[in-house]
Amino acid sequence: MKYEPIALQNRIVSIDIIRGFALFGIFLVNMPTFHSPDFLHQLYGLKNEYEGIDFWTNIFFQLFVQMKFFPMFSFLFGLGFFIFMNRAKEKGNMSSSLYLRRISFLFVFGIIHLIFLWFGDILHLYAAGGLLLLAFYNRKPKTILIWALSLLILYFAFLALQLLIPASFMEEIQQMNAAQGKEELAHYLKMYTEASYWEWVTYRFGLEAVTILLQLPFSLIPVFAMFLLGLFAGKIQIFETDPRNIVKKVWLTTLLAGLPLTIILALSLLSIINMHVHQDAFTLLFTGMNGIVLCLFYISSLILLLKIDRLRKFLYGFRYSGQMAFTNYIMQTVICQIIFLGFNLYGKVSLFSGTILCIIIYIFQIIISWLWLKKFRFGPLEWLWRSFTYLQIQRLKIK
Repeated sequence: MKYEPIALQNRIVSIDIIRGFALFGIFLVNMPTFHSPDFLHQLYGLKNEYEGIDFWTNIFFQLFVQMKFFPMFSFLFGLGFFIFMNRAKEKGNMSSSLYLRRISFLFVFGIIHLIFLWFGDILHLYAAGGLLLLAFYNRKPKTILIWALSLLILYFAFLALQLLIPASFMEEIQQMNAAQGKEELAHYLKMYTEASYWEWVTYRFGLEAVTILLQLPFSLIPVFAMFLLGLFAGKIQIFETDPRNIVKKVWLTTLLAGLPLTIILALSLLSIINMHVHQDAFTLLFTGMNGIVLCLFYISSLILLLKIDRLRKFLYGFRYSGQMAFTNYIMQTVICQIIFLGFNLYGKVSLFSGTILCIIIYIFQIIISWLWLKKFRFGPLEWLWRSFTYLQIQRLKIK
């Protein structure tokens, strides 16, 4: 039997647009990790001392960008899983076998990306969580929703437990981590700016890749919860029929819940709410909660806006980058590594300047994606991914 991926006319354009928008948000979040030692700051709890426009850029990021778009992309992955499995079944294909090959490719590619290019890879994480999704495909929507909410509650409960650590013990840990981080920082910068490629890869593998892989079980909890919410949305056909106006209810609920969470987070970031040694843990907790709520607010807002023809046309550009999300995601890493490491700019770019550069690169990606998709059915990596999934070379050019 000849297996084929979904035809162009069967794609849900709204999903591609939202995926493109999410990819842009993820790029904004990732940009500081490309041009600055952000990994070390996170690992050892070192604080970035921003001033002037960088300070307010960081505040904006924390309130409206950080931890908002990664959940959105995770939601779309769960939705994509549902669409893939359904369409494979409709064509009489062995959906589970196809899907296992699909995520196997994703995992291998993600590990290569993690080890040889950048510590922030999400593909291996998605592949690991995607394997678990198979156990939920035939479950009822209500069951899936309960699991998703339970996992989110569990995750935030873990984060909240940090607030219960005695202040003296927390202070001691922070001082020890800060001292170790400052000692490592000089060596980290040297490896990123002076080491050969293989020295850099070897160093990164021991410090970054191993650390990321060890954190995978905990990192997977909120990601998988959003996978399940995406699967739930697919099962109740939100993008097709929207039963009982669920999107409007989600929009209103997340708007009302997001306002107080955003205000509390802003007060924490501005140190008006001061939790002393627990300040970072408090900020992380509310950033995470605010992230999930605003993620759902963004998704529901986009779904509603895309029903308006004028706005749909305005947002249409995101469709092209979203349709080639895999290729564009990897190209963001390649482009940024060439710019910051190849031209010796690592550690020398401000947060605001990096943000402007990010916007320019993404506009360039939209244009390139639009030009590519005028002639080809898929992006280059999407084509490779599909060819591996279906075990046959897929037709690339548009007839």
